[in-house]
Formats: sequence, structure tokens, C-alpha cells
Amino acid sequence: MRSSASQPLLKAALWDMDGTIVDTEPYWIEAEHALVAAHGGQWSHAQAMQLVGQSLVFSAGVLQKAGVKLEAREIIDSLTAQVVSKVRKSVPWRPGARELLDQLHEAGIRCALVTMSEGPLAREVVAALPKPYFEFLVTGDTVTNGKPHPEAYLKAVELLQQGDNALTIADCVALEDSAPGVAAAMASGVATVAIPHIVPLPDDPARATWHSLEGRTVADLEQLVARRNEFAAADIGLENAAFRSHGLD
Repeated sequence: MRSSASQPLLKAALWDMDGTIVDTEPYWIEAEHALVAAHGGQWSHAQAMQLVGQSLVFSAGVLQKAGVKLEAREIIDSLTAQVVSKVRKSVPWRPGARELLDQLHEAGIRCALVTMSEGPLAREVVAALPKPYFEFLVTGDTVTNGKPHPEAYLKAVELLQQGDNALTIADCVALEDSAPGVAAAMASGVATVAIPHIVPLPDDPARATWHSLEGRTVADLEQLVARRNEFAAADIGLENAAFRSHGLD
């Protein structure tokens, strides 16, 4: 199926981490509560939900407004250290994520991690996986602009192209759970799968929405990429037809 002209080759899967591969959001929220409380403030569930999927720099700014009297770097280091400590004791895997990673690995489809968590936590999670599924990691401390900006996804595609200069955005799929992450992936042009977890996401015909990765297969991802590229080709065809009808070609 992957070699036919009507079914474009899926060459790479770009994975979010927190909330998509691992259910670390409760760890982050607990760390936020503890940090705000240590500075005499209060942290609500609604405030915590605002930070899901956001960059740590953005999160640090919100926590400062909530009364945390630390520099942004100190806040990021404190939160990350607490989450890393919890992950070392127990990695909360999301249903179906490791199974789909293994299928992709067996099929020879490249995988990259694209997360707003920083290197120490990302490496901890990757090290707990049974195989070297990820070719490289794009983490929050390696980009200038965090999600929902598309920089992290565009950087991942550029790194993939170093090993395959024929690879394009059209050959890739992104898996995300949060609104900022989904927005970043879609803005990059990558076919996007939303797997809502902590925060509900509205339906959007421009992307796929799955309730879980459990039972999902490589073929499912291939079909999504094929469908997205067919729609893109149809749009180009309509644009060309419009140009011809106006004598603009």
C-alpha cells in the first residue's frame, strides 16, 4: 500500500510526549501546585489547564503572575526536577503509544520526539522505552519559539531531511494531545492526529481526532497522510483551474 501512487509513502511520525506517550500531566500539575503553595499562593485546576501543552517559558510566566517569586529558569528547573523524580519511580504510559511506536519501528518508519519538555525529562522517558524508537529529540530547550508556534515541527522535518533529502512535510504525520501542540503541528503543514486527553479538543475537519492510540496501526497513519495529500492535490487542482479560467496561467 505504501508504494502506490495513490497512497503516498509515510516516512516519519513526529510524536508529542506529555499526554501523548506518557500521562505526565498530573505530575506537572502536582509540581505546579507545590511550587505556588511554597510561595504562599493558590493554584486552581483552571490555571493548571491553561498550561497543558504550552512551552515551559510560557508556563513560568503564568506561575510568576500566580506569585512564584523565582526567575523563569529557576521555575523551569524546579518543575522539571520534580517531574523527572516521579518518572524515575513510575512511567505512566498512555494506552497504545508503545505498541504503535513498535509497529512504526518494525515498518522502518522514522520517528522523532517533538516536545516542549526539556532534554532531561525527554531523555528519561526515551530511556525507559524498550527500543531506540526515536532518531532524535526536539525539546523545549532546543527551540526559540514553543508550541503553538510551528518551529519545533519544522525543525524536526529539517533534521529528518538531513538523512533523506527527498522527504517533505507531506510524508510526515504528527501525534498530539493538546490544543497548543495540535496548533503547532497543523501550522507546520504536517498531517495531524489529535488524541485529546486532559483537555477536550473540538472536532476539526482539517485534522484527525482519535479517542486513543490503543488498537491504532501504521495503516491508519498511512491512510491519514494519503487522505490529507489527496485533499491538498485537489485544492491545487482547483486553484490551477481557476487560474486557467481567468487566463492567468
